[in-house]
Amino acid sequence: MGAALTIGATTRPHAKLSFGEAVERIGRAGYTDVAVFRNGGEMPVGPDSTPAQLDAVKAATADAGVTPSMVLASAQLKLGVDGAVADYCKLIDNAAAVGARWLLDLGSGELERYDEYIAVMQGAAAHAAEAGLGISMKPHGGITLTVENLQETCARVDHPAFGICFDPGNIIYYTKGERRPEADVGAVADKVTTVIIKDCVVEDGKPDVMVTAGDGLVDFPSVLGQLLEAGFDGPMYVECVGSSEPDAVDADLAFTRGYTAGILASLRARA
Repeated sequence: MGAALTIGATTRPHAKLSFGEAVERIGRAGYTDVAVFRNGGEMPVGPDSTPAQLDAVKAATADAGVTPSMVLASAQLKLGVDGAVADYCKLIDNAAAVGARWLLDLGSGELERYDEYIAVMQGAAAHAAEAGLGISMKPHGGITLTVENLQETCARVDHPAFGICFDPGNIIYYTKGERRPEADVGAVADKVTTVIIKDCVVEDGKPDVMVTAGDGLVDFPSVLGQLLEAGFDGPMYVECVGSSEPDAVDADLAFTRGYTAGILASLRARA
C-alpha cells in the first residue's frame, strides 16, 4: 500500500466564509492539503482568474500552511467543443499556477451532450498531462450517475491523465440509495486516482450528504479497504460535514481527519 496517501479537505464545509478564512481554519484542523471550491459566492481559481487573484490564493494558502492541491472544475459545453477545451485549458494553467495537482471534474447533467463532453475531456486531458495535472471525474448524476457511467467515460476518454474520483456519498445521493458504494467501488477501483470522503443518509426517500463521515450509510472501512487493495495511494478530500457554524465545522473536520486516518491505519495493520 502506498505511503503517499494524503487526507485533505475541500473548502466546501466553510463555503460561507472567505477563502482565506476557510483555508486558515482547515489548516488549524490539522490538514495539509485543500481542494479549492467556491467560497463566499466566488470561485478563487477559475479559467478567467487574474494573476492578482492567483497570487491571493497562493498567499492565503501559504499563510495557512496548506497546499491547494485540487481545484473544482466543470466543462462549459455551451461554448462548443473547441471553446470548452480552450476554457478548460485556461483553468488547467491557472490551477497549475497555484500549485494544484488535480482537477475535480463534475461531468455533465446534459445527457445529450455526452459525445461533446468526451471530446472536451480528451483535449483537456492532453493539456493537463503537459501541465503535470490529472483530471479526476466523480459521480455527480447525469452522465456520471453510476459506476458503469464512470467506466464507460474513462474508456472513451482513454488518457492516462483522466481518471475517477470515487465519492461514496454521491453514489448513494444521486441514486437515492438504490446503489451502494461498497458494492460498486470494486468495478472502478483500478481507475480511481482521488477520493472524496463524504457520507450520506436517506430519510423518507430524501438523500442528504450534509453529514459527518461515520454518521451515515457509507461503510468507509469497506470502501477504503477495497481501494487500497487495488493499489490506490492518491489523495482523499473531506467534502461535507454535519455542522454549519464555523467552530462546529472545525470540530467536525478535525474529527473526520482522525476518523479517516484511523481507518487507514487499521487497514494497513491488517495488510
